[in-house]
Amino acid sequence: MAPADHTPDDIRGTARGTAPVPLSVLDLATVGAGRTASDALRTGVELSRLAEDRGFHRYWVAEHHSMPGVASSSPAVILAHIAAHTTRVRLGSGGVMLPNHAPLVIAEQFGTLEALAPGRVDLGLGRAPGTDGATAAALRRTDRLNEGADDFPQQLAELTRFLDDDFPDGHPYARIHAVPGPVQATAPGGVQSRHRPPVWLLGSSGFSARLAGSLGLPFAFAHHFSAHNTIPALDLYRESFRPSEVLDAPYALIGVAALAADDEREARRQIMAGALSMVRLRTGRPGLVPTPEEAEAYEFSPMEREFVDSWNKNVVHGTADEVRAGLDDLHKRTGADELMLTANAHSGEVRLRSYELIADAYGLPTGAADAADAV
Repeated sequence: MAPADHTPDDIRGTARGTAPVPLSVLDLATVGAGRTASDALRTGVELSRLAEDRGFHRYWVAEHHSMPGVASSSPAVILAHIAAHTTRVRLGSGGVMLPNHAPLVIAEQFGTLEALAPGRVDLGLGRAPGTDGATAAALRRTDRLNEGADDFPQQLAELTRFLDDDFPDGHPYARIHAVPGPVQATAPGGVQSRHRPPVWLLGSSGFSARLAGSLGLPFAFAHHFSAHNTIPALDLYRESFRPSEVLDAPYALIGVAALAADDEREARRQIMAGALSMVRLRTGRPGLVPTPEEAEAYEFSPMEREFVDSWNKNVVHGTADEVRAGLDDLHKRTGADELMLTANAHSGEVRLRSYELIADAYGLPTGAADAADAV
């Protein structure tokens, strides 16, 4: 395949302030009770600007479907909007669920994003549906859902060839081009760069870890909902890693649920709302993220209480200093090269305040001018 033409900063971030590794943002565009999807998406714009101003390395959104409390069903649409409101922070999908889509469509969408925000776009890919089985069947127009997951390596190879515009002669797709894309650089008078978004593989188990390693791609692990698999998956990724044109050494990012507040009790109140939201999702009752008051009044069953205790054990929460200590400890235990923080809370104000507090705790830049100097 043709070289991907990446620069080191496409993938490997630079730690800022006193953070041990680069810090990034995963925005689930959560919709709280009494709020709207428009509110959640406006918060996303504010959060992306905060991320840029405070020196966070990336701002990613994730594909979810048929979940009232999550407004991120269309990552490419959201990222195009965010690109218009930012200038430096890297933007990406964490991720696009590739089996839900034709690879050519994703190549076109992210080629368009690359044209809108040159050199700033990441393409993170997952093989789960990002929803329940019935919704996945509606998305894919088939009931053979396992087929999509099993075909993931082939879909990934096809997508990569569309991104690089390098199907071999004789291939049925050799005369098909993803536009915007490299074909415009090779056409008469073409001046477009061959640069294209770096591909990341996402996972919550060993499958994508092994595949990412064998292909020499960066790997993002969903620690925030599969914490018991984190270290085994990262070990497998590193053991499987083979140098490539993209990376000469492994690069692993982990998603971390983290919420800082001005005092520990308030942080606990806020994460209980997120935990109740997860209880309802896991029991087939997805809805808007409840308020902390609703969570305080809710009578958890013994089984639900056990789930909540287990879930909250993996949410780094408390004051800014407590969250920093928890993140530093997690980094030491996992050896992750980057931490991507997600905050599941009822209100956008609480989420924004959390990232501000964490940025303060690590001494990240305090404004756009400082952020530009730190790049």
